[in-house]
Amino acid sequence: MTLPVTINQRCSLDFVSDATGDGRRLRILCAVDDFSRECRTCVIDTSIGGLRVVAEPRRLLVAPGVPNMFVSRDGCELTSTAALQWSLERHAWNYIAPGKPIRNAFIESLNSRLRDECLNEYAFLSPGEVRTTIEAWRAAYNYSRTPSSLGALTPSQFAPAQVTDLTTPGRE
Repeated sequence: MTLPVTINQRCSLDFVSDATGDGRRLRILCAVDDFSRECRTCVIDTSIGGLRVVAEPRRLLVAPGVPNMFVSRDGCELTSTAALQWSLERHAWNYIAPGKPIRNAFIESLNSRLRDECLNEYAFLSPGEVRTTIEAWRAAYNYSRTPSSLGALTPSQFAPAQVTDLTTPGRE
């Protein structure tokens, strides 16, 4: 798989698991634009089945900036009948080889930061508290963090700058 050279070329999906203080299991479906590193979504619930997994790429397809391709591991939720049917219709879902997380490095990096900077820092009491906290973390990630790989711009600054550069008259 080649590296993306523009925003919305490829979006990676993956799950992170956690639990509330009273032991309720939580699943977090994250999506990241592989070029701009923008965290497109974090869906949090006690269970996220195949139909719900497919709903996120569909939602991202109608949001501003349509990803051309989705990449994920081949876990059960991501290879459900609903996900496979949708991927066959769209021809836009690629699965990385089993045991090769480095091939999905952008989402692995995002998930690692989510775990280190948010999930490991709080003892959540309810799924609602998790949603509020993760959404605040996601906003900070997209609007405050300036990774060196983006030239000291935040993901939210980097993406529009790239669109402007690509659409400026005279640019090749």
